[in-house]
Amino acid sequence: MSGTQQVARPLVRSLRQATSTTAACQSRPIVAAIRQFSSTPSRSDETTTATPAGSNAQKLAADAAILGKKKASEITVIKQGSEEELAKLLSPELGTRRRRAAIATTGDIPFEQLPYQCFQEARKVLAQDREEKISKIKAELARIKRIEETDPSTYRGGEEFKQKRLESLRKHVEELKIQADINDPMVKRRFEDGHGDMNKPIYRYLAENKWRSMDYKIITQRITQFNIVPDILPKFDPTMDVKMTFRGYKAPPGAILDSLITEAPPNLRMQVFNSGERLLSVVVMDSDVPNPETDSFGRRLHFLVTNIPWSPTSTSLNLHRLNSKASPESSQGPFPEDGTLAIPWLPPTAQKGAPYHRLSVFILEHTKNQPLDIAKLRQMYANRDGFSLKSFRDKFGLNPVGFTLFRSVWDEHTAEVMARHNIPGADVEFKQQRVRSLKPPRKARGWEAKRQKPKYKSLWKYSKRIKGLKY
Repeated sequence: MSGTQQVARPLVRSLRQATSTTAACQSRPIVAAIRQFSSTPSRSDETTTATPAGSNAQKLAADAAILGKKKASEITVIKQGSEEELAKLLSPELGTRRRRAAIATTGDIPFEQLPYQCFQEARKVLAQDREEKISKIKAELARIKRIEETDPSTYRGGEEFKQKRLESLRKHVEELKIQADINDPMVKRRFEDGHGDMNKPIYRYLAENKWRSMDYKIITQRITQFNIVPDILPKFDPTMDVKMTFRGYKAPPGAILDSLITEAPPNLRMQVFNSGERLLSVVVMDSDVPNPETDSFGRRLHFLVTNIPWSPTSTSLNLHRLNSKASPESSQGPFPEDGTLAIPWLPPTAQKGAPYHRLSVFILEHTKNQPLDIAKLRQMYANRDGFSLKSFRDKFGLNPVGFTLFRSVWDEHTAEVMARHNIPGADVEFKQQRVRSLKPPRKARGWEAKRQKPKYKSLWKYSKRIKGLKY
């Protein structure tokens, strides 16, 4: 036997075996592994049961009937593994295939009583850990009560030291409350379903973590990208979630919006992550108002609402309703939950040829929940032009906590909006002025400079005698 045959024979044998195996697999019926959901393992769970494709399709149709609350006779035959056909019959709230199978086999059993042995054992461990945290909370609360009843003169630092100590202990109690519920599956389920009570620290903690995972990064990027710091404020770090909608349109931070959409004020969805009631003010300002006389940009106040009561359970602020119903002379708005209107909404506009305008929406928290004087605000900012957020913050002792923004440019509807609201400047068009170089004309040099003499007259046709070019 030659060396070539010795090498080729094992290869041919392996190829024949692979071909026969593939043909056998194609001729076999498709089987499915079925595992029953039970609290204790059984012998039947340790092995797989082969079922024909027809019975598996009938079982899939029966599950669809149970989950979709439809009769099995109304459901057509579903092929095995056809997830798209099954999804058409079910509600999207039912979730993944595993969750649908669990719902179909467990019926109306509550989530916390699901008959899975591992799940129930894990819940026992979590319950034991929660009891330990609750005992620590009770001990800390008793300690706080004892310190509150103690005379401040017994401390070396007096009343100031006592208050700092109490504040530190209360903060530690809040952390223990979060640790007691952070691993509870029922808490996570309520939060993911949107049913969490924001008065409880655990739900505020989960909401803040979710916000900081993406939305916080986006808004801080916009603050840096559009130079909000230091153009408007020297330093700013948002601590609350703010989302903006114009007539149902969810405007992402920094989006360029049509002038028809921004003709009416937006609605804000705001979420704070610390406990307690507070008073807020909302400021909308334009920091890119062109000034041709000084060849620079100024600022203009477009909207100001103050004395807005807010809590962790508050969600939506209807500025459009407040702007349309409030009286400019009244010191109290028709909707106390929306605050008091100080300066009504001025639609943002931009002249033709001007760069985009940055419309910043700031949320400011009042110090010690002190309400602001509406009459004084209307008198100070009636002119709107030259508004300074830093000066407004320092005069009234406010703390910026929330932020979002949008941009405005000239579009086909801007002139109509400016005419409806008597805003001048629709006929103004800005053009970029050409900046001439201050350097003197540079003399010819190199190859061209050497060949300008009559000696090289035959080459002028390539540099001077060009049709349509004048010298």
